[in-house]
Amino acid sequence: MAEAAVAAVDARGVVTAWSRGARLLLGYAPGEIVGRPARNLLASGLPEAARRRAVRRQAWTGRIALRDRAGHRVDADLRACPLTGGDRQVQWFLQADLPQDGDGADLVLQRSLLPHHRPAQLAVETGTRYLPADPRAGVGGDWFDVIPLSGARVALVVGDVVGHGIHASATMGRLRTAVRTLADVDLAPDELLTQLDDLILEEIEEGIESIGEVGATCLYAVYDPISGHCTMASAGHLAPALVTPDGTVRFLAVAPGPPLGVGGLPFEAADTWVPEDSLLVLYTDGLVEADSHDIDSGQRTLLDTLTRPAPSLEATCDHIVEALLPHRPYDDAALLVARTHIMGASHVASWDLPADPAVVADARRRTAGQLSAWGLQDATATTELIVSELVTNAIRHAHPPIQLRLIHDAGLICEVSDASNTTPHLRRARDLEEGGRGLFLVGQLAERWGTRHTATGKTIWAEQPPPLDHQLRPGRHKVPA
Repeated sequence: MAEAAVAAVDARGVVTAWSRGARLLLGYAPGEIVGRPARNLLASGLPEAARRRAVRRQAWTGRIALRDRAGHRVDADLRACPLTGGDRQVQWFLQADLPQDGDGADLVLQRSLLPHHRPAQLAVETGTRYLPADPRAGVGGDWFDVIPLSGARVALVVGDVVGHGIHASATMGRLRTAVRTLADVDLAPDELLTQLDDLILEEIEEGIESIGEVGATCLYAVYDPISGHCTMASAGHLAPALVTPDGTVRFLAVAPGPPLGVGGLPFEAADTWVPEDSLLVLYTDGLVEADSHDIDSGQRTLLDTLTRPAPSLEATCDHIVEALLPHRPYDDAALLVARTHIMGASHVASWDLPADPAVVADARRRTAGQLSAWGLQDATATTELIVSELVTNAIRHAHPPIQLRLIHDAGLICEVSDASNTTPHLRRARDLEEGGRGLFLVGQLAERWGTRHTATGKTIWAEQPPPLDHQLRPGRHKVPA
């Protein structure tokens, strides 16, 4: 039975995943083909039937002419399946030389659950790899995720569900969805894992999960590109590696709490300052444990590999995989490498405000000046209204100190922080009421908004999308106060 050649292609036609079987079929190593247009693999154009079905985003199976690394023509039976990611972008899962007794449905499920498009933000750049133990027989529950959070922060997630096949993939899908839901609430990493653990325990009590199949591990890290700090917590997961710009490589100190579904023990958060242009490397145990070496030896090899510079994140991922898994892994493996950035004065402006209603006009003036410096004059009127409402609410209903912060990320973020822990609620004002419409107005003007609780109070934020014709301009500078 021939090994399946498996690849994934994103909505732009770029190869995003490349299996060992694909390498055996066409001779390309992952680093040579991932990130390149899939059309480079064609010996001739797509058959007309395939082209029509691709336009309609429909599955297609047929004979196709490919070209291998040496330039030779390779005819293969190809199956192309459209996959829709969480951002509604269509991907393509490709499989050639399928075995006769299976159609790879569980691998299709896994690919549909993993993220393919990386969110547009300035906090990190990412490179990823997912290596199934056996593309023919099924996959397990390894996963990774990159989740944009409020305040230009980003959550980096990696996890592993015990087992293989459809059940493990389905469990992984539920956990990944739960993590994303809890991330929207802006919970701290240790609190998020506690809530996730409680959900699994409830599923065990309800019979959705069995006691013998729990023990999933997860690492949840939140990186703040403004402060440069990374806060993380582990549910029985291996510690991530950190590579700083001076070449220092080490594992971060994070207390490994119990695996998810065990219960009874707390999770602890660890905070680390991460220099700009560092690498955070998150992975599952399938990457560092193999028949030829144990986890400790694999982790030493990982650190040794990371000491050698690479020209890109994709090359870094390739070097890690080639050093640790030169042959097909016996367990599924996931890898997430993130290069960190710091957002300085060219992207962030903040002011401390007195609890005086007269300061609202000054806040509007400062906002207009900063948007002009960023080249966002078209957003001035809307942003001034949002700032007025948020600052006014903080002065009337909260406690000082009050701070206004503007963040120019992929979009424009307005934040107002105060010392009160009371969460504001959107309500419908009566016709004759003079107030009560502030948050309703903010909700209408902003693409999304919310509340983030902190150790000293709370932050109310509102995010606007960037204008269609505007690009990020990191060379802009903050105007003087």
